Amino acid sequence: MADDTTADTMSAPPDTAQSRAKRGQPVRTPRPPRVPVHGVLLLDKPVGLSSNDALIRAKRMLNAPKAGHTGTLDPFATGLLPLCFGEATKFSQDLLEADKTYEAVVHLGVRTDTGDTEGQVLSERPVEVSVEQIEAAMAPFRGPISQVPPMHSALKRDGKPLYEYARAGITLEREARNVTIHALELLDYQAPLLRIRVTCSKGTYIRVLGEDIGQALGCGAHLNALRRIGVGPLTLEGAVTLESVEAAGELEARKALLLPVDGLLRSFPAVQLSDELARRFLHGQRLPLGKEGVAVPPQTGRVRVYRSSDAALLGTGLLQEYAILAPERLVSTA
Repeated sequence: MADDTTADTMSAPPDTAQSRAKRGQPVRTPRPPRVPVHGVLLLDKPVGLSSNDALIRAKRMLNAPKAGHTGTLDPFATGLLPLCFGEATKFSQDLLEADKTYEAVVHLGVRTDTGDTEGQVLSERPVEVSVEQIEAAMAPFRGPISQVPPMHSALKRDGKPLYEYARAGITLEREARNVTIHALELLDYQAPLLRIRVTCSKGTYIRVLGEDIGQALGCGAHLNALRRIGVGPLTLEGAVTLESVEAAGELEARKALLLPVDGLLRSFPAVQLSDELARRFLHGQRLPLGKEGVAVPPQTGRVRVYRSSDAALLGTGLLQEYAILAPERLVSTA
């Protein structure tokens, strides 16, 4: 004999949307099942939104089960935030490691505790510098340099991001990190604001660069605005806003805004394989392309690999000496 709890459960009416409506309870519209989405969305992130929040919104609008971004932009920053979906996430690390290009506005004469507009003012000094002095101050920051990461950053110490310590009034020692400024250009100077363009290696803090330039000029500075315009080979050309994704309407129209997965790999030479070689490549076999009569790039290194019969991307491989192709990262061709 069943106990009372079981008996009550068995006799209760099913808790369906129709029964909830009869009881006056709100009825939630069921989410459509998520479907695989593969590709890259070049998002022009707005000011005031974190990179993760932007990713969540885009993922919801595309009803995608798997997605990731390729390098954090601070909420106050805008610009290029490539979002990878499905099979494209296998290559997102390449963009995390890639060089970045920014345009920034540095406010001379005012220091803040965060190094940007979101912090409290620490000091103010008069600004009496010329373009020639600015160019001279910028010169030492071109090439390999060392930077001390700011306390207001997402770097973690003992599992907590540094900005949590900073908000609690705690300052920790941080080791300087080696980064490279490939290009640093003065675009405009209207005192006290100077606009610069920076191309740099991963891990470079433009806030710190702005502060250091201000210190070199003897007046201090903070970052007034920051816009990312390039990530590796990708640029803002063709980038879309969250509003334009939403305005596209139906899911298929939104998916049409994505670059294909190999949009991340266009800087690598291409190799075309026959159906039989493609099958062996997808099984992880090293292929002697020279013996198979396959046209290969003149230099060794990473390549993008396709099946010639249907132009399907198979993944990336490493072209080694003697035209040996070793599989690297494979994508699903189902």
